[in-house]
Amino acid sequence: MQSKGHILNMIHRFIELIARRIFLCIAYLRGPPELQPPIKDLTLLHSATVLAFKIRNKQLTSEEVVQSYIDRIREIQPVLNCVVEERFEDALKEAGKCDELLKSQNAPSPQGLAEEKPFFGVPFTTKDCIGIANMKQTAGLTLRKNTIADRDAEVIRLMRTAGAIPLATTNVSELAMWWETSNCLYGTTKNPYNTRHIVGGSSGGEGCIQAAAGSPLGIGSDIGGSIRMPCFFNGIFGHKPSKCIVSNDGQYPSAQSEDQDRLLAIGPMCRHAQDLLPILKVLANKNVDMLRLNEKVDISKVKFYYMEDDGGQLFTSQVEPEIKEAMRKVVRHLEKAHKIKATKLNIRKLKKSIALWMANMTCKDEKDFTYELMNRNGHINLWWEFLKWITCMGNHTLIALLTATFERFTVKHGSEKHTKLIQESKDLYRELQDILGEDGVFLYPTHPTAAPLHHEPLVKPFNFSYTGIINVLGLPATACPLGLNSQGLPIGIQIVGGLNQDHLTIAVAEELERGFGGWVPPAIVA
Repeated sequence: MQSKGHILNMIHRFIELIARRIFLCIAYLRGPPELQPPIKDLTLLHSATVLAFKIRNKQLTSEEVVQSYIDRIREIQPVLNCVVEERFEDALKEAGKCDELLKSQNAPSPQGLAEEKPFFGVPFTTKDCIGIANMKQTAGLTLRKNTIADRDAEVIRLMRTAGAIPLATTNVSELAMWWETSNCLYGTTKNPYNTRHIVGGSSGGEGCIQAAAGSPLGIGSDIGGSIRMPCFFNGIFGHKPSKCIVSNDGQYPSAQSEDQDRLLAIGPMCRHAQDLLPILKVLANKNVDMLRLNEKVDISKVKFYYMEDDGGQLFTSQVEPEIKEAMRKVVRHLEKAHKIKATKLNIRKLKKSIALWMANMTCKDEKDFTYELMNRNGHINLWWEFLKWITCMGNHTLIALLTATFERFTVKHGSEKHTKLIQESKDLYRELQDILGEDGVFLYPTHPTAAPLHHEPLVKPFNFSYTGIINVLGLPATACPLGLNSQGLPIGIQIVGGLNQDHLTIAVAEELERGFGGWVPPAIVA
């Protein structure tokens, strides 16, 4: 006799199948995918590290680089809708000052710049949740449409100190709490590989602009996969650092509890794996020595473990065969290139990923999502907001209202069940940490499917569990692209390390980039 869980999963998969056909019909009725302009400027293909090298050695000017990216953003924005606010004029002025310094008699040496300001003259972008002084910081919430950041977030300050130049902010899901980037302020961001598909969230605009070569590097934040899912859907690299390494100061929404603060991490997003380490060195600041980022990694001495799925968690999609095959190709590559025999695991506690994540996200003092949707000034009336949404007069997305409704039925902070789930989270951390130690990495799907169609996540809301559980554990995880699937959409995996072993996961990503090619520029034909 079939188990209740198996029957529920079968029903869910049937609903997914029907819904996909409906969303596909809607997509076809709206016309063919839009084409983004081809990449003609070769400057756009360089890594941020190479750009910095060329600028400080006067092979390129900072102003030329910044202008190239401004031109690219103006090309892609009408198609992809990834940028929400720009500071082009100020960025060009700052680039000009960089160039003037290099021309002056007191110009620092290239070596000195590399050490003191590793991203001197290089532009960068960040999501509209991370504050840049004198720019809007809306987090996609209508009530914050006129909110201006009065100072730089700590990570922005650190990037400026490293010589980098803020160029623009990018679109997010409403209050960064959904994995499709769409809100009532700025609309929906579209996937550069096929505009019928999503870019992920909440750092979706950032994943999109990186994939479309509209920015050489970006800064995202991740509380349940908000860096790694956009990286996966857009075929780029990204890194969620170990817990409590990078400052969360200046991120909105800010964490409401110590548990949430441990889940939240700010990290790099980029097209080239070689950029991850130098960006993380900047962002880690005083904690950088905890990560041993200068330590050379011998891949042949790293222990590899993997799982192809979560073991069958309720209400999550099955991992697509092409993603499983990509994982197997990685395992075969490791064996062929380095004589490494990866160990397949069966960690049963991963089947409770959603419950564990939700328990760790729970807040006391009634600071729930209705409080957040009111910009932390009271609570919205859900029934009234649903009525406004139905009549097209609302200021919130449907998914935000559904999230607030669902939250009322989840485990309550301090309850017996909540205490049990928090303990289970700690048990899972110890289990995986004991396996990985200081010389192991865990290969795990980033997401069970390639980028869904727009609105399709509504029927598969819990698919973020593959990334969310890693936030619960506080472990470092690097999103690594592994090419395109048969439909031309990016796929990849995440590489998870033991606590503070970020250098291992990044080194493995660099190895897989060499083996599988890394970022693939989006096609320019339908």
